[in-house]
Amino acid sequence: MTDFTPISIADKQQLLATLCEQLEDAVFILDADLRYLAVNASYEMIIGYSETFILGRPLGIYAAEFLSEEERVVLKDIIQQLDINGFYENDFSIPNRYGQVIECHMTYRKICIEQRVYYACMVRDMSSIVKDRKQVAHLLNYDQITGLPNRKVFLSQTSDLLLDSYQEVVIVRLNIDRYRNLASLLGPDDINTLVEDFVSRVKDLKLDNLHCFSHFGGDDFALLFECTDANLIRHQLDSLMQMCERPFSLNGNTTTDTNIYCHISVGVSYFPENGDDLKELLAKAEKALHYVKQQGGDDICWYEATINEATDDGLRLEAELRDAFNEGQFIPYYQPKFELKTGIITGFEALVRWQHPTRGLLKPHHFINAIINNRLSFELFSQMAIQIAKQLAIWRQKGFCQHICVNADAAEFSHPDFFDMVNRLLKEYAISSHQFHIEVTESSLIQRHSNIRQKLNLLKELGVFLALDDFGTGYASLSYLQEYPFDFIKIDKSFISNITTDHIQRAIVKAILDLATALDMQVIAEGIEAEEQRDVLLDMGCQQGQGYWFGKPVAANVATEMLVKQYAS
Repeated sequence: MTDFTPISIADKQQLLATLCEQLEDAVFILDADLRYLAVNASYEMIIGYSETFILGRPLGIYAAEFLSEEERVVLKDIIQQLDINGFYENDFSIPNRYGQVIECHMTYRKICIEQRVYYACMVRDMSSIVKDRKQVAHLLNYDQITGLPNRKVFLSQTSDLLLDSYQEVVIVRLNIDRYRNLASLLGPDDINTLVEDFVSRVKDLKLDNLHCFSHFGGDDFALLFECTDANLIRHQLDSLMQMCERPFSLNGNTTTDTNIYCHISVGVSYFPENGDDLKELLAKAEKALHYVKQQGGDDICWYEATINEATDDGLRLEAELRDAFNEGQFIPYYQPKFELKTGIITGFEALVRWQHPTRGLLKPHHFINAIINNRLSFELFSQMAIQIAKQLAIWRQKGFCQHICVNADAAEFSHPDFFDMVNRLLKEYAISSHQFHIEVTESSLIQRHSNIRQKLNLLKELGVFLALDDFGTGYASLSYLQEYPFDFIKIDKSFISNITTDHIQRAIVKAILDLATALDMQVIAEGIEAEEQRDVLLDMGCQQGQGYWFGKPVAANVATEMLVKQYAS
């Protein structure tokens, strides 16, 4: 065994001094008056001052009279704890010479050597850990797209407000209408941009009495107000609805170059009128929101007791709709289209009817909003298209060449199975593609996208004829004619109703007819209810039309009889 040689006191002191100097943690030593006696290199780096500048200065660098009241209280607490316990530790935020705030954990110890008092402190830089904690907390409490507080934060703030407030507390729940359709049409990047722009506009409104604006995710938002009278919030919400009347521009993005109209549905409840329990108030606001969506959206509803009954009716209607799809209760009725000059039937428009088991034959206004709100549009289109294909096959066997036109909107076009389904039906039932027409309403193209244009072009390649319905009632009809490959323009009945006496209506219809001629498109006038209307349109050069004067929508067997009579004459 080798001889053991104890280290000398001088060497020990030298080693400890060197170790202290090289530590990653900062170390400094104070005298009994809390003046710096020594600091290591790490402390110099953290604080931003050299040891020569620091030595002799008081803790905190500046004399006590120059410190803030808060800093003086902290300093007094450190001295008291060291005098009593000889030990003190805590977390501090230290501003350095460069204006940075360093998050630190500091440990002080009182040391007595030869009746002299010293204070040694070790400082650990916790900035990266604190930053990570803050980032985690932000991820847990804020939406990552909009930066708004999430549902958890909203509920917490609402709960606190209900406990402390002596005023009225208003809970507002709102959704962006047709959000799934928009997301499908725009893609993930553009839909996020739309949501960010929507949030930015709401913030720019600077709504009075707003306590919290929260994003629950996707199209789902909430607002929390506190005010003396809940009716004061009605004006705030009106300004929110008016904001949505202006289009959102996505120009310059890679996937789209268009304006989007982003409407919202809003449900409201408030304390104390609708209760004082958070869950109850939130549930009532959401019931009011659901009621608005059942009615087609783009509106505000303040909760009232009658909504419970309406909501229950909506749930029952949804269940009935799903049963109707399973049992094939939706059927097409056929409204004939005629040559205005000869009265010959050129084709039919298929209009959906619901053969309800207890309520009889229902027209679309009884159920179409529920179809849209419950996202069943493509299922309805599919059932209608299958029955139309079968009917066209029957007529082909009888030697009839008339077409049938079915209505579709942008939501159905955006469905991934849309084109394949149409293509499959044409092949399965050996239908001539020019007999299968599809009508697209102007309003559904407001949220147009290159994907829809692609689907329409694919349909054109199959030979399917396309018609633009309700022409002239939307926002940008001329741009639609330029962008999409339509074969027919359908003049909306609102331009036909007074055409015999209203020179403005006649001028509009004449302009549409001239435009269609220039674009090599055919025109069909809707809503013809009198012979005089037919005559005026015929004199103006319109060749085809439909309306109650010619015939109302009829069942398939009646439509077949009409064709049999026509071919027999």
